[in-house]
Amino acid sequence: MEHSAWLTGTLIYLAAAVIAVPLAKLLGLGSIIGYLGAGILIGPWGLQLVTDPKEMLRFAEFGVVLMLFLVGLELEPRRLWSLRKPIFGWGNVQLLGSAALMAAVGVAAGADWRLAVVGALGLAMSSTAIGLGVLAERNLLGTSSGQSILSVALLQDVAAIPILALVPLLAFGPHASEGGGWLGAAKAIGVIAAIVLGGRLLLRPAFRWIARSDTPEIFTAASLLLVVATAALMRAVGLSMALGAFLAGVLLAESEYRRELETDIEPFKGL
Repeated sequence: MEHSAWLTGTLIYLAAAVIAVPLAKLLGLGSIIGYLGAGILIGPWGLQLVTDPKEMLRFAEFGVVLMLFLVGLELEPRRLWSLRKPIFGWGNVQLLGSAALMAAVGVAAGADWRLAVVGALGLAMSSTAIGLGVLAERNLLGTSSGQSILSVALLQDVAAIPILALVPLLAFGPHASEGGGWLGAAKAIGVIAAIVLGGRLLLRPAFRWIARSDTPEIFTAASLLLVVATAALMRAVGLSMALGAFLAGVLLAESEYRRELETDIEPFKGL
């Protein structure tokens, strides 16, 4: 029964995308608007063909993960290092400035300051999928404005680590400051370090070994395995799955298999 429901859901998603996206592009609205329109149409506030928002979210998250992997493939580590100033400059200005403004509004409206801060930090985060999706579709990621927006998006994902530690300290109740947040942040840092070190030491030799098999479908499977594995590791410690995929992409940006990886993953990201 569960298998049948999954198959029906997949059929609905694909049919909606096949109809809505070409129509949106024909009208000059872009594929992102097409996907959003398709989701609204089949969702709980439309035809109610899909009534579980969590089920829809699983499909949507995977598309964002694949997109960020491709963005990472376009950024060599040296180029990413050159973005450190806009990442921690514009990124901090956007996140802290927006959060401070919204927290002040919340406190002025009578909310507890801790609740206002936590709510403001959440509201200060933007949608990586929509922002970077529009830029990629219009070939603007390589422009100065595109790089600034990418920097802000990356800072927001990285900021999840200190926010993980901060939220429990601001929580209500007798067990609010028992250190769970710091433990979560430490785990997150450990997982990121493992992805970076493991990627530098293991990824290239592994892909060389796979390439020797001269089996294109296995190379595609290995590419998807890499993306899913890094995303799963990040999710396990409460971080953005897209950040893990982005790191994996950056680590492979200088490899000889970069173009082949892009070709394999590109068709899946929109769906």
